[in-house]
Amino acid sequence: MQVQLTVNGKPHSVDVPPNTLLVQVLREHLKLTGTHVGCDTAQCGACTVIKDGHAIKSCNVLAAQVSGSAITTIEGLAEPDGTMHPMQAAFKECHGLQCGYCTTGMVMSAVDLCKHHPKATAGEIRELLEGNICRCTGYQNIIKAVQQGQAAMNP
Repeated sequence: MQVQLTVNGKPHSVDVPPNTLLVQVLREHLKLTGTHVGCDTAQCGACTVIKDGHAIKSCNVLAAQVSGSAITTIEGLAEPDGTMHPMQAAFKECHGLQCGYCTTGMVMSAVDLCKHHPKATAGEIRELLEGNICRCTGYQNIIKAVQQGQAAMNP
């Protein structure tokens, strides 16, 4: 089946079997490997992308379900000149990562969180990121990074 997507601002038409997941289209067909597969069950959040302005876990959504949608992956956050998105910069500056596997999904969820909850407190941020699992950190620097990114995104 033919799936039409706008990914990171560029239109794509992909021919895939009906049971193809969005994460497979992104990674295997479009070669956007920043979106990670961590659990295949929508539990860890490593596959989080933004679909039409809202964070979703791409490992449990069929590509056919999102045909016609605008998708933003971690590769689409930075400016064309390479300037990092404020949330990416905050994760770097606050060292909100360790192994980095969850980071792309965590950043995408944080961008969505700050868009929809621009004044979230540290406790609310912790609660709103519940669907993203980091197995390496104690979340302290992640929370700091989200707060710094939030301040930069919502001056």
